[in-house]
Amino acid sequence: MTQQPLRWNADALGNHRYLLQVDAPAKAVHVVIPWRRRDAQPQHVAVIVTAPDGSTVANVRRGRIDQASGELVFQAAQAGTYAVYYQPYVSKGRSNYPTVSYAEPSDTADAAWARKVGDATHWTHLPQAKVLRYEAVDDFDAYTSMERTATPAEQQALLAGHGSDALLLFPETRANPIRMFDALPESWAKRGAGGTLSDTAQRGEYLSFQVGAWAPRVAVNHVDVRFADLRADDGSIIPASALTCFNLGGIGYDGKPFTSRVDVAQGRVQALWMGLDVPASAKPGVYRGEVIVSADGVAAQSIPMAITVGEGNVVAHGDDDPVKLTRLRWLNSTLAQDDSVVKPFTPIAVKDGTLGILGREIRLDASGLPAQITSHFDERMTGFSGQGKTLLAAPVQLIVEDDGGAHVLKGAHVPQIHSDGPGKVHWQVGASAGALRGDVNASLEADGTLVYSIALSAAQDVSLRDIRLSIPMQHDAARYQLGLGRQGDRAPDDVGWKWRVQNNQDGAWIGTVNAGLEFHLRDENYRRPLNTNFYQQQPLRMPASWDNQGQGGIRLRNEDKDYLAEAYSGPRQMKAGETLHYDIVMRVTPFKTIDPAKHFAERFFHKYGDLDAIKADGANVVNIHHATPINPWINYPFLEPAAMRAYIDAAHQRGMRVKIYDTVREVSDRAPELPMLESLGHEVISTGKGGGFSWLQEHLDGDYIAAWHVPENRDAAVINAGQSRWHNYYIEGLDWLARNEGIDGLYLDDVAYDRTTMKRVRKVLQAHRPDPLIDLHSASQYNPRDGYINSALLYMELFPYIDRLWFGEEFDYEKTSPAYWLTEISGIPYGLMGEMLQNDGNPWRGMLFGMTNRLGWSAGSDPRGLWKLWDAFGIEQAEMIGWWVHDTPVKTNRDDVLATSYVRKGRKTLIAIASWAPQKVEVKLAVDWKALGLSPAKATFTATAVNGFQPQATFKAGEAIPVEPGKGWLIEVE
Repeated sequence: MTQQPLRWNADALGNHRYLLQVDAPAKAVHVVIPWRRRDAQPQHVAVIVTAPDGSTVANVRRGRIDQASGELVFQAAQAGTYAVYYQPYVSKGRSNYPTVSYAEPSDTADAAWARKVGDATHWTHLPQAKVLRYEAVDDFDAYTSMERTATPAEQQALLAGHGSDALLLFPETRANPIRMFDALPESWAKRGAGGTLSDTAQRGEYLSFQVGAWAPRVAVNHVDVRFADLRADDGSIIPASALTCFNLGGIGYDGKPFTSRVDVAQGRVQALWMGLDVPASAKPGVYRGEVIVSADGVAAQSIPMAITVGEGNVVAHGDDDPVKLTRLRWLNSTLAQDDSVVKPFTPIAVKDGTLGILGREIRLDASGLPAQITSHFDERMTGFSGQGKTLLAAPVQLIVEDDGGAHVLKGAHVPQIHSDGPGKVHWQVGASAGALRGDVNASLEADGTLVYSIALSAAQDVSLRDIRLSIPMQHDAARYQLGLGRQGDRAPDDVGWKWRVQNNQDGAWIGTVNAGLEFHLRDENYRRPLNTNFYQQQPLRMPASWDNQGQGGIRLRNEDKDYLAEAYSGPRQMKAGETLHYDIVMRVTPFKTIDPAKHFAERFFHKYGDLDAIKADGANVVNIHHATPINPWINYPFLEPAAMRAYIDAAHQRGMRVKIYDTVREVSDRAPELPMLESLGHEVISTGKGGGFSWLQEHLDGDYIAAWHVPENRDAAVINAGQSRWHNYYIEGLDWLARNEGIDGLYLDDVAYDRTTMKRVRKVLQAHRPDPLIDLHSASQYNPRDGYINSALLYMELFPYIDRLWFGEEFDYEKTSPAYWLTEISGIPYGLMGEMLQNDGNPWRGMLFGMTNRLGWSAGSDPRGLWKLWDAFGIEQAEMIGWWVHDTPVKTNRDDVLATSYVRKGRKTLIAIASWAPQKVEVKLAVDWKALGLSPAKATFTATAVNGFQPQATFKAGEAIPVEPGKGWLIEVE
């Protein structure tokens, strides 16, 4: 389904036209075009008439213009075929986020000609142009039969036959998706309401279909759908349980069943999408049943069904052809929705009140909150230490303060742990704090995520001074902090923060490289905000408990005995029977070790291209963006399967791997499911002001957020609403891609889903690939448009399940501190490594963290010289010892010039040096020769020439090394 050539210049003329035949030249010809338009106010939109030679006709007069038809008179200097373009538009703004408006009518007619033509009462006496046909600029832009509106007279005739009926029903097959929700299609008005839903399916196929429900007179509420068994003449049955109505609910992204209420406003059409799971064992024949639709105050109506089941059997329910909409059943999928573990995580070990996970332990207090957290990750982040590092100076506490003092939430004893599976455990505590009862429901997962739902209830009216959370951390475990409106850096001595809906902030991360704690404060009404340019359109819901009408906040304080993070909610009155939800999400970092050898061995090429050329350049992993020949449509990588499979197979034959761009932040207008998703209200598609590229305005209902647009192939997308069943579809889609296309992983370009879906992504890919690759790109979200959220904090919940970071546009590699690099960009404190993007990065500073830019992204993004140096040195056999390690074997004599060592002990060491000094400086290296396994007397210091990075140079042990500001060296010692 590649983009076909356009039949004319849509940017000048619009996407739609009618062709007219004029038999003979005339001063003026008359025509009434029965265009049956779906745009609400066609009288305010210009028309352009072109002559057979392509010239624009200036002498045009407009008569009656409405949705049903358009009356025109124009000068016809030539005989032949004329074209009337009736939705010309004007596009402004960024091409990827265009602002499209429709041209307003303007009078271009010569005054003398217009006087001769006279008014519309005389036009019927003029020669008549013949309407030949409707055309669109390409097939995809064409209005379907379901977008041709019924005239008012046709609607009235239809209603006259239905007395005072409040709800009229119109069955439709999947071949004709309902696309208008504020107008009736011509076909419905002419054929009438009711009738039989007739269709054909093969054995094993998932057959989707629709019933349109129109409320012409009054609003109709609480629509309900029931099904009867389908029966064949020989007595064979397809049970009613094989049928579903997607609009009335299903299985959520979290695996939990839900129901939805469907109301139909007066004058609106509601498409009710349904599906029939035809058993693979069904006998061929005609199966008859019925769909019963009712509503509050509306009598049940029956739509007969006649489904012909053929002799053939389909593969995988027919999912290999997305146009057939068999994949709608994916919306209710529970694939990979379980509590198993994925590599590298290990099953949770439970011993009394202590929970053991990969590299970490959490000991619970009688409140159910952590009494102590211990990390066994070493500072190198490549392994584990026998000596654990404790995070907490005292237990985490929830404190209720009233006139009688401060009361710590406490249970009678350490809670009993219950297993949900190897990857998850949970516990409950019945606790109290002063006059309040606390019900604590908590869980821990194998990646280190702790989720607390804490309900505080008042048995009687009570006056409270505060309810607060206290997290006292060890000083040496609280070196760095990010979040709460601060970019990653050294942990501040004193910070005061208040809740603001303008900011996407509800928590922070505090820690050091090998031990840290992320926390977020929420309540029972939490909904994941939109991100990446769209936060302000669906911002954070203030948690009523923590925010307390603006009185709540968070304090960070460096105290004598600890580093205290304290979340307070301030004074309030609680009524008898009132319950407040003080929910908390915590994550213990790091999640996993880094693997520098694996990282350096995987060389990324971030562009579609010739595989032999890519391999010759030294890359072995290809990231396929959207808007490429094998993946043309954003977040809908299913429409060029043969081309994608051939490319991936060719890569595998060359020992290379291929990952594709696919996420759920937005969905392409090319998705065949889009009309159905519209029928779900705003379950999947975000509410918004509409606009954007012309296709969206012409074919959607107007209530959406226009997203990314690729002008080269006219791909336009809409923003998806936070968490929805589209995530279930996405998981099934990845499974299909892994099975059928052979993808080796995913390239995620910002992400609109949470860890629930991310875990499923990892599980699905690992089921088909022993070592799938998932890398995450993000532009910096630290700006007012995105609510000043740190990308690392926004996506930290996903970090356990991805392999690499690429942070990203608008990240500042020049004017930020080493602590910012460590916490915001590198990923190392969380168990990840990455690459740089903005302005091709800073290669000298990047090498302190094992980072380069990414080949293929831009002309300046060329790490091949560094790759060559790595290979000559043998970096994959080296141990990476970062500048942050307390006993790093190579240090400089300056705090603003840092060194990371790549040690092949006893053989050679590669020293990466990078400067943050404001001017050129000379540094001397302090070398622990024993740790390197080298003799200082025999050591040579050599800098290999790398184009754009460093010249050839040699140094002696103890010699001062000149370092330019913002630059550095890679020096080999052997």
